[in-house]
Amino acid sequence: MKRWNLAAQLDALKRQQLYRTRQIVGGPQGPQLVIDGTSFDNFSSNDYLGLANHPEVIAAFQKAASEYGVGSGSAHLICGHSSEHHALEEELAEFTGRERALVFSTGYMANMGVISALVTKGDAIFQDKLNHASLIDGARLSGAELKRYSHNDLDRLQQLLQQSSSDKKLIITDGVFSMDGDEADVKRLASLAAEHDAALMIDDAHGVGVLGGTGAGLLEQHGLNQQQVPILMATLGKGLGTAGAFVAGSDALIETLIQRARTYIFTTAMPPAIMAATRVSLSLCQQEDWRREKLVSLVSRFRHGAQQLGLNLMSSKTPIQPVVLGSNQAVVSMAAYLKDKGFLVGAIRHPTVAKSSERLRITLSATHTESQVDSLLSALEGAMRD
Repeated sequence: MKRWNLAAQLDALKRQQLYRTRQIVGGPQGPQLVIDGTSFDNFSSNDYLGLANHPEVIAAFQKAASEYGVGSGSAHLICGHSSEHHALEEELAEFTGRERALVFSTGYMANMGVISALVTKGDAIFQDKLNHASLIDGARLSGAELKRYSHNDLDRLQQLLQQSSSDKKLIITDGVFSMDGDEADVKRLASLAAEHDAALMIDDAHGVGVLGGTGAGLLEQHGLNQQQVPILMATLGKGLGTAGAFVAGSDALIETLIQRARTYIFTTAMPPAIMAATRVSLSLCQQEDWRREKLVSLVSRFRHGAQQLGLNLMSSKTPIQPVVLGSNQAVVSMAAYLKDKGFLVGAIRHPTVAKSSERLRITLSATHTESQVDSLLSALEGAMRD
């Protein structure tokens, strides 16, 4: 262990303003968050619809825990697949307009499992350079040839597809990009996939719940069906407020994943109580349109105020609103200033994002008030002056 010199590596991270620390949360997720006994206005959570602490969701969790216990006890293919898991999968399939859905324990496991089950050495994967780490890691571990194109550069993607001699081609992209908040051009991606006989996979983790008429995400918003986008992945722990992830698609796709996705086969199933809670949050997501309408209003209010202050915003219409500051030191200093004023925001540094694009990642929730957004803008104005 002495040769590894871990302490020196940690010291180097601190000098580069890259050292990560955990904050101990003392209460539920919400527009206000208690950390180490202090309350903050929370602009760093992915709980976009404000469902993580909804009383009906909590009640469903508690009721199911009393019926099923806490742990699932086993993997899905042994004795861990409860009636709650099965019912949620059927409801997610209907929600997304797909034949079937399959629940995974995390989004990371879903992406790793899907990619490794579908492609291997000799196949080709094409990915946006700003895709989530789980998509990049899944491609690397699959053994397939990985080709990456600059962010949303679909002309370059078309060139790469034309140059490829692989029989099996898989295009993968985030739907809503987690650090920039912008959207993939899914209509053109579907067209390119059809033109080049490639499969298309969309990770809509940050779109489901937020986008579309019923909250079914970016594909619902653009009217894309299962044939056009055969592989849809999304998480349950963001817009839907619980935990886990799912993949939706054809019956053949889901059966293939049950047989071949190692991250599904070789892990303990999620607790049934989480599935029961998700069924309620899924229903609330579809019934309560006001949550998405409120988000649109708050995003517009924040962007208008930020532009008046001259802040460097990115072109995002989603609840993810990055403010680019351009260096690790500037981001860390600004986040610390805001925290001192009672606001919690994400400080996103290089190498998570490209050098000179370091930013505050401000996220909005349907449970924020206009007053909270205005107060954050005032604090940002003060940070620019000081």
